[in-house]
Amino acid sequence: MGSESQIPEWASTPCIMGIDEAGRGPVLGPMVYGCLYCPVSYKKTLSTLEFADSKTLKEEKREELYESLKADETIRWAVDVIDPRVLSAKMLQKNKINLNEISHESAMGLVKRVLDMGYLLTEVYVDTVGDAEKYRIKLTERFPSIKFVVAKKADSLYPVVSGASIVAKVTRDHALQNWNFEETAENMHRNFGSGYPGDPSTKGWLEHHKHSVFGFPSLVRFSWGTCESYFKGGVEVLWEADEADDDGSSKKTVKRQTKLSNLGFTGMKRKSEDIESSGKGRCKFFQSRKLEQLFHF
Repeated sequence: MGSESQIPEWASTPCIMGIDEAGRGPVLGPMVYGCLYCPVSYKKTLSTLEFADSKTLKEEKREELYESLKADETIRWAVDVIDPRVLSAKMLQKNKINLNEISHESAMGLVKRVLDMGYLLTEVYVDTVGDAEKYRIKLTERFPSIKFVVAKKADSLYPVVSGASIVAKVTRDHALQNWNFEETAENMHRNFGSGYPGDPSTKGWLEHHKHSVFGFPSLVRFSWGTCESYFKGGVEVLWEADEADDDGSSKKTVKRQTKLSNLGFTGMKRKSEDIESSGKGRCKFFQSRKLEQLFHF
């Protein structure tokens, strides 16, 4: 997603880019990485456009600046919107990917996308995630032809990053405002506040929308520690499987009852799942219905 109009003539001249994110900390909604890029020759003009760290601007001002940068023919932008379910899945999968790594990959993906479109990026300014110097080295190794400047509070120091901050923040705000709930439960509403764990409105929304078996709606990053407290004393779930000998004979059904303390999203592999995935056992669902595996047609 981004400004995908015809590649301008200035794309072949040295260009700068700024990268920043919005929504790293909230328990609700996507995390958005945004970038803004323009000719190096336009750098001084950027400082006159009133761009600033999006967190310091009121919503009306952010929207105004967002519209103005979209209309500027010497500015281009792009975003990477990372769905809350993707964030949680990556953080809970067997080979876990932490939020810093997800952030780094998103930022590098934006750089690659712009390079692939044909823009001559020579300088990229990034608001750091983690150790700034290690991050700079990582970026430089990936894109050796580009000069990277990685700094804390880069969105307050460099107008090109401030612009990226506005793009990311407004995109996230729009995503939340227009979120399409896949769930069909009754009494669902959008009064979820800022989405940050400490926001009373967010806390109330989480409490109202929790389900003792199915967890939260897809808007929620269920891997966040904030979610765990809402399901203390959760539903008991029974997992059943049949163990089979190597000769295919069935042993006594093994039943295991497991506490669903984290809504089934912990990534822990239960014994019954081990049996089923190994091919040595058959779920009781299939046994009771006399369903057999078919190997030849």
